[in-house]
Amino acid sequence: MRRPCLTVQEAIEASRPSFVAIGIFSFFINLLMLSGPLFMLQIYDRVLASRSLPTLMALFGLVAVLFLVMGLLELVRSRVLVRISTHVAQRIQERLFDAVMFLGLRTSGDRKSIAPLRELDTIVQYLSGPGFVVLFDAPWVPVYLLVIFLFSPMLGWLALGAACVLFVVALLNDWRARAPATQSGKAASEASELAGAGQRNGEVLAAMGMLGPLRRRWSEKNLEALDWQSEARDRAGTLSAFSKAFRLFVQSAILAAGAVLVIQGQITPGVMIAASIILGRALQPIEQSIVHWRGLVRYREAKKNLSTLLENTPAEAPKTRLPRPKGELEVRQLHASDPSGKVHILKNINFRVSPGRTLSIIGPSASGKTTLARVLTGVWKPTSGEIRLDGATFDQWDGERLGRFIGYLPQDIELFDGTIAENIARLQASPASEDIVKAARQAGAHEMIKRVGGYETRIGPGGSNLSAGQRQRVALARALYGEPPLVILDEPNSNLDEEGEEALYSAIVGMRDRGQTTITIAHRTKTLNLADDLLVLNSGAQVAFGSREDVLSELKKRQVPQGPGAMAANQWGTSGSGIRVTAGGNYTSRRARTSAAKPGRLVSGE
Repeated sequence: MRRPCLTVQEAIEASRPSFVAIGIFSFFINLLMLSGPLFMLQIYDRVLASRSLPTLMALFGLVAVLFLVMGLLELVRSRVLVRISTHVAQRIQERLFDAVMFLGLRTSGDRKSIAPLRELDTIVQYLSGPGFVVLFDAPWVPVYLLVIFLFSPMLGWLALGAACVLFVVALLNDWRARAPATQSGKAASEASELAGAGQRNGEVLAAMGMLGPLRRRWSEKNLEALDWQSEARDRAGTLSAFSKAFRLFVQSAILAAGAVLVIQGQITPGVMIAASIILGRALQPIEQSIVHWRGLVRYREAKKNLSTLLENTPAEAPKTRLPRPKGELEVRQLHASDPSGKVHILKNINFRVSPGRTLSIIGPSASGKTTLARVLTGVWKPTSGEIRLDGATFDQWDGERLGRFIGYLPQDIELFDGTIAENIARLQASPASEDIVKAARQAGAHEMIKRVGGYETRIGPGGSNLSAGQRQRVALARALYGEPPLVILDEPNSNLDEEGEEALYSAIVGMRDRGQTTITIAHRTKTLNLADDLLVLNSGAQVAFGSREDVLSELKKRQVPQGPGAMAANQWGTSGSGIRVTAGGNYTSRRARTSAAKPGRLVSGE
C-alpha cells in the first residue's frame, strides 16, 4: 500500500514517472502510425512502377514488424494506464473514506451520502479509458498536419482547415451539453435521495399508504433527470454525427484535391493516398475528444468535487502519543451547535467527573442531552469551551486512539454486517477472543449471545437478524470492549426487556467498581438511582450539577406550584419545564406522572 495522499492532484502527480512513460510510448506509437501511409506511398510510387516483387516483400515484412511493435506498445500503454488509475485510487482511498465519514458527522438525516466514493470510480475509469489516451495523441495533430504540408501546401491548408472546424465543433459540443448534463446529474441525485429515504423507511410507507405519493415524487425527479440526459445526448449526438460525416467528407475531398494535383503533375499518386490516410489519423484525436466528452466532463466534475471535499476536511496532523487516560473528565464553558452551525444548542456547560463515578444527565425533551453526549465523544465539535480528558483537550489526542478509550452507546444503534464477535471487537483485524467474551460478560450479554447462535453468528446489515433489544445489548458489549476509561450511554435501556435491564444495571455497577467514568442519559428511575452525580439540563442550559443527593434536594426545594411562584421555578427548570422531584427523592416528569401505562419513565431531551 502506497503512502496516502492529501489531495486528488497530489495522488495523480505521484504517478508522474508513469505518465512520462506513457508519453514515451505514445511518441513511438504515433510515430509508427506513419508506417501505413509511407507503405502506401512506396507501393504506389515504387513497387507498381518497378513491378519488383522482392521490393514488395521487403516492404511488407518491414511494415509487419513495425505494426507488431506498435501493437505491443499499445498493449503496454493500456496496461500501464490501468495500473496508474489503480495506484491513484490506492493513494487516496483511505483519505477519501475518512473525509466521507467526517462529512457524515456534519450531515444529518437523509442528506448523508457516499457519492464521493463513487466519484473516485469515475476518476479511475477515465484515467484507464480511451478518453484519457486522447490527451497523449492530441499533440501529434500538428505533426501529422506538418507532414501533409511537406507533401503539398495545398493539401496541408485543406487539412488544417478541417482540423480547425472539428476543434470548434469539440468546443461547441462541450459548451452546449454541459448545462443539461449538470441538471441531469442534480435531478438524478435528488431522485436517488428520495429512493434511499423510502428504503430506510419502508415500514412507514407500507403501513400508512405512503408508497404511492413517494413513488410519484421519485418518478417526477427521475423523469426530469432522463429528460435532461436526453437533451444532453441529443446535442452531443448531433455534433458527433456531424464530426464523423465531416471527417469522411474531408478525406474524400483531400483525395479529390490530390487527384487534381496528380493530373497537374505536382504530386504522385502515392502522395495522394498517403495524405488522405495521414489526414484521417490527424483528425482522429479531435473526433475522439467529441465522442468521449461526457467522460471528460464527469472526470472534471468528480475531481473538482473530491478536491473540494478534501480541502474542507483536512487530514488530522500527527499527534504525540498520550498514555492511557484514567477517565478524569472536565468540561469548561462548553457551547455547541448542530453540525450546520445554525442552531445553537448547548450554552455554558461546566462540570467535572472523577474516575469511578457515574454521572446521569437528566432534563426534559429537547434539553440538549444527546447533543452533549455527541460532543463528549468527539463526534461533534464544540463551538467554544473545552473538554479535557485527564487534563488534555480532545485536539491533543489522535482521534482514532482516543476512540479506543471511549465507550459509546448511542440512541440509534447501528451494527455492521459481520459476526457478533467482529461487532463487539469494533471491527479490529485480530482481536483476542478472551477480550470479546470479557466485554460480553461485563455487558451481561454472554448468555444471550450463546442463545442466538454464538459469537460467530452473522447479524446481517445493520444487525437485521437481531431484535432491537439484542442489538442494544451487543452494542453495549462493544462500548465496554477494552474496558475504556470513559463510557457514555445514551438511553441504554430504551429497547431492553426486564432481563436486559438487569444486565445493564449490573454493567453500570461493574464499571463503577472497575474505576471507569460512566455517563448515562436515562429515562427510568432505577438507572438514575445508580448515579453518583446529576447534571440537569433545560433548553441547552445547565440547571444544576452536583452529587445526586444535593441536586435532588435542591430541585425539590426549588419545586413550587404553578402560579405566582412559577417564574422562580422556571429559573431552575423545574415545574415550568415539567421536571419534578418526588417525596421519595426520585426524579420524575410530567409525562411520568400522567401515564399509568409507563410508571417511572422519564422525559428525555435530544
